[in-house]
Amino acid sequence: MSSSHVVVIDPRARRVTVKVTPARFLSDVLKEACAKLGLEAGQYTLKHNKKNLDLSCPIRLSGLSSGAKLELIQISHSPSVVTVALQVPDNEVCDPSKVRLTGKFQSTTSLWLILRKFESEAPSMNFTARGTPQTSNANPGAAGRLYYETPVIHAMGRELSSFGDMQMTLRDLGFNNGSTLLRLSFKPTEKPLEEAMLEIGQYFKDVENTEGDSRSPTEGSSSAANVAGRHSEKAKTIGSQPQESYNGESSTTRLMEEKTPNPEASADEPVVGPEKRLISVYAPPSNSMPQAATHTFNAADYEPTIDQVRAHQAHLSFTAQNRRLLSDAELATKQRAAEERLAKVSDVEIKIRYPDQMQLVSKFTSVDTAASLYGFVRSTLKYIDEPFSLSYTSPKGPKTVPRDDKVRLIKDLGFEGRMLVNVAWDEGTSTQARSAGALKELFARTAREIKVQEIQALQAAEEQEKREGKGKERATGGDKREGFRPKWLKFPGKK
Repeated sequence: MSSSHVVVIDPRARRVTVKVTPARFLSDVLKEACAKLGLEAGQYTLKHNKKNLDLSCPIRLSGLSSGAKLELIQISHSPSVVTVALQVPDNEVCDPSKVRLTGKFQSTTSLWLILRKFESEAPSMNFTARGTPQTSNANPGAAGRLYYETPVIHAMGRELSSFGDMQMTLRDLGFNNGSTLLRLSFKPTEKPLEEAMLEIGQYFKDVENTEGDSRSPTEGSSSAANVAGRHSEKAKTIGSQPQESYNGESSTTRLMEEKTPNPEASADEPVVGPEKRLISVYAPPSNSMPQAATHTFNAADYEPTIDQVRAHQAHLSFTAQNRRLLSDAELATKQRAAEERLAKVSDVEIKIRYPDQMQLVSKFTSVDTAASLYGFVRSTLKYIDEPFSLSYTSPKGPKTVPRDDKVRLIKDLGFEGRMLVNVAWDEGTSTQARSAGALKELFARTAREIKVQEIQALQAAEEQEKREGKGKERATGGDKREGFRPKWLKFPGKK
């Protein structure tokens, strides 16, 4: 670069000039710019021409032109995951395949904790508490005394060896995502081992009490992962409650099922079906017109109230706001929470709806697979050799149940509470099977009708009268005293 400076622009359009050299790292440029602007460097990154810059690179490798203008962009508060490969000296390992150690760490993990983490995984290796005996003849009284041998980390042309350098995190070095390679070597010092250990305790005591022995992000080491875990606990508590309706049914049907008890539930007991499962069979509707279409409706019910309009506007405003994407740690925590929630589900009630609108309800356990569901449905069909498929409605839309004996209904497909599964004939099904009833006669004759009690419409006459009364009261000024005349109404004559 012919010019020895770059211009950094923050989100508020403030500009600062940072002097640079070809060997200076972009992470140092970010720190100096944030210091001048009074911002925290750990919450920002640099962008040039709408592309994020690699903060671990020096200026000469960044491709920036003279006097380049860099944008200061705020990043996610949650730490990201970085894959770290630590290359140790050849004389430290016996197995050549273990010269390079790999692990996943959060970007807020310090270099010292990374070394401690690899030490815990390989007990035979010692990176942070090495001592070498004194071999020089300059001080004969110190012969045989152990002196500290400090670790030295080489990262992108940097040499980090002091205790202060070991407190730097991956984010401080510019590693916010992806993978990186750290080379490890050792350098003897003139500091006795016992003094070095005391100094290590002063530097890293607070860090180790907070972080532990450098647990990886997959083990939940960072505070950000703990925060995401608390949100997922709330989601898990809500999600663990049993669903009260079948997925895919209309809201009107769910409301009727919640408020109206089934009068036949206690009178009619389930029937033993295939595979010794208890089943309940329901007949299709006898009337071609839906029951809801036979009721009169009030047009005023479709007019939104002021509160509903305000809630709708608030929802639109909320959805229009830009929100950051979840980090890898938060996604992993969310996935683990969903798996733990499904692991607690022991059974699921599945309603199977056939092409002729016959319905069969039975329970399936956590060990049942998609293939067992297909086998159960086939054993209830009158024509068992006809091809068919099963589908269900997931939060992401309709999906087909796979024909796989390794896919479990609860663990893999996410079935829980109550589920609705539809049976559809595939191509090649005979006309006789399509026109005839789907269920075997043994189960079809046990079908009973679904009796839904009618919900009486709410009488809003009194509320309408109250509204009309308030309107008249406002029109008359709110005072019904006889002979009352407001002060603003004056007649000519007596004042």
